[in-house]
Amino acid sequence: MYIIMKHLYLTYFMVLLFIPFGYSQKESITSLQAFKIYNAEGKEVTYKKMLQSVEASHVCFFGELHNNPIAHWLQIELARDLFSLKGNALVMGAEMFESDNQLIINEYFTGHINQSNFEKEMRLWPNYETDYKPLLEFAKENGLRFAATNIPRRYASLVSKEGLSALEKLPSLSKIYMAALPIRIDYSVRCYQEMLKMSEGNELFPQAQMAKDATMAHFIHTNMGETDFFLHFNGSFHSDRKDGIGYYLQILNRDVKMSNITVVEQDNINELSSEHWEKADFIICVPSRMTKTY
Repeated sequence: MYIIMKHLYLTYFMVLLFIPFGYSQKESITSLQAFKIYNAEGKEVTYKKMLQSVEASHVCFFGELHNNPIAHWLQIELARDLFSLKGNALVMGAEMFESDNQLIINEYFTGHINQSNFEKEMRLWPNYETDYKPLLEFAKENGLRFAATNIPRRYASLVSKEGLSALEKLPSLSKIYMAALPIRIDYSVRCYQEMLKMSEGNELFPQAQMAKDATMAHFIHTNMGETDFFLHFNGSFHSDRKDGIGYYLQILNRDVKMSNITVVEQDNINELSSEHWEKADFIICVPSRMTKTY
């Protein structure tokens, strides 16, 4: 009996040695999680539930934090799962590619130019290699369409200096790379209200955002057939609360059924802060200490 008790005490002591200092047994390192998914009411849901809900829409906006690796990993996983459900009806597109580069994407996808030339001629974001290349290559490998939806940055810069009216002075050929003009100005939309506050009333600041949002909506709309499903990747501010891109897309098609996902960071992901409720149909909550891609 003495030998058995001694063995039990020794085993208990050895287990204690392997519990990290500052953690209780219930808070061991094995309980760490990279993300949790919540619905608009702040209730935790499964990835499967999110996928089923997204699948039932026509367009899904995946609003990312550009440097968040969990967001980028879930983007490619969602694309894979939607492809298994939708097949070639899946269309992909992204803010990170500008509309005047669509021809280069098409030439690359059809094999007319190689990867090296493609990457040299595109205006790629700094984190393209790790975060957006997997999406583009997935579309290419599976014969899917990939739309460059954003307005060319030179035109967004022009709007930020002179306003949306400056776009109407451009040559006709330039206007094919943007939404139909004139682009509606509406400061009642919540995201543009917030931008006005941030800029202390500078109306040109939200107008540059309107040029981007309207153009992305335009190219989503023009790249969708009646039976297609469009998965669009963009910064979360462009699609939170289905404002921004969603606002302009509904002008083009009042019957479009949209879903949206957003990514937020919190110190503690076990409960979603109420400030994030209603931002999207699904909110992916990631630890704020998560490593960044750049």
